[in-house]
Amino acid sequence: MHRYDLISCPECGVLHRKRPLGPREKARCVRCNALLYRGGGADLNRMAAIVVTAIVTYLIAQFSPIVNVEFNGLHSSSTLLGAIMVLWGEQMEVVATIVFVLTIVLPAVELGALLYVIQGLRAGRRVPGFDYLLRGVSAARHWGMTEVLMIGILISLVKLTSLAQVMVQPGLFAFGALTVMLTVVVAFDPRLLWDLGDQVIEAHGVKLDPFPAPDAASVPAMRYAALPGREPLLCHACGLVSQDIGQPRQHCPRCAKTLHRRHPDSVGRTWALLLAAAILYVPAMLLPVMYTQTLFNKSDDTIISGVVYFWTDDAKALATIIFIASIVVPVLKLAALSLLAWTAQRRSGWRPYQRTLLYRMVEFVGRWSMLDIFVITLTVALVRFQTLAVITAGPGALAFCAVVVLTMLASLQFDPRLIWDHLEPRALAAEDVENAVENEVANELANEVANEGANQVANGETDA
Repeated sequence: MHRYDLISCPECGVLHRKRPLGPREKARCVRCNALLYRGGGADLNRMAAIVVTAIVTYLIAQFSPIVNVEFNGLHSSSTLLGAIMVLWGEQMEVVATIVFVLTIVLPAVELGALLYVIQGLRAGRRVPGFDYLLRGVSAARHWGMTEVLMIGILISLVKLTSLAQVMVQPGLFAFGALTVMLTVVVAFDPRLLWDLGDQVIEAHGVKLDPFPAPDAASVPAMRYAALPGREPLLCHACGLVSQDIGQPRQHCPRCAKTLHRRHPDSVGRTWALLLAAAILYVPAMLLPVMYTQTLFNKSDDTIISGVVYFWTDDAKALATIIFIASIVVPVLKLAALSLLAWTAQRRSGWRPYQRTLLYRMVEFVGRWSMLDIFVITLTVALVRFQTLAVITAGPGALAFCAVVVLTMLASLQFDPRLIWDHLEPRALAAEDVENAVENEVANELANEVANEGANQVANGETDA
């Protein structure tokens, strides 16, 4: 059995045999329809060119002013880093640090690590730290929020036009281009780079595919093998399916990540994070997120008052976006994750496919709740016209930022495979499974074979 033959669904745990796909085809899980992998090979020259272009765009975006604001002869402009420094100076160190990491550090980590790894593979070698760099790319993609920042910039501009004259600067266009470039970069599947790295090792005479007898002396060499009758372990970092050798603390043989059959204490940690987020949600809605001071008056702005402001100012589209992203989405995330944790804790078999879809929706929309934090960051930095008009951040911003981070951590801690673990064991007949390809959906996904037992699934008898 070749190590590329097996792939485990990260959302329901079913094993599949990999099949070659065309450049625009996608393989999906036959049970929960999760995306398993994309077709096509890795064109390293093309990938390197796109990443270099994205890096140049990133540097322009970070060091160019985003917008220039004029108010009664006074001018104010700022880069993203300058806006974060203003927020830091107002004793909002936690919020400033989170914004800095999400919008500056993580995109830089992703682009820099990809370029370093790709250049090494082009030269026919695995660069030092190859495994950890690709693990960093996966983490950066989950938390990086350049596209959310771009929408936040646009909302800030609309808000500032009612206070002063706004002139667009090169940084705005650079961030728009960077958003597009990062969308293209995200389409690169890191697992293709893992596979190319393995091929480099094999080219130097190291054999990675032995399938010896399961004796103690050969266990370390069984890096990519799956033994009959024993469910293998999935590495969520590199996607490798590894043999469970029965050790209490086993590491992925390819990237060294700690392997677990299921996330440790998944439900308990999810409940703890959800409880903390629910408690902080109340002050996040009630406390001011911004203080506005002019020569004539002072005002406190909460998230709800911001929605009302845009709505009464005939910016109903923006009011709707903020209302959904900052008020509705956090509530729905708390409710959805609570439902998932409660049903998993009860070992419920109720509507597993629908609950899996719910989990995907939570993962997709989670980052968009940071929209208000980015709007606050830019507005505070740009409206600083001495005694004429000054906007400062309020304690509600800190509470709301904590709610967003906690709910994202809760969704990470929840293991969606728990949704399927308590169902009656079943297997899917390989000859009845058509190609689960998005461009050519199978007419019949599977014919259920009753009483086959979970071991057949663990042996890879399900095809995608």
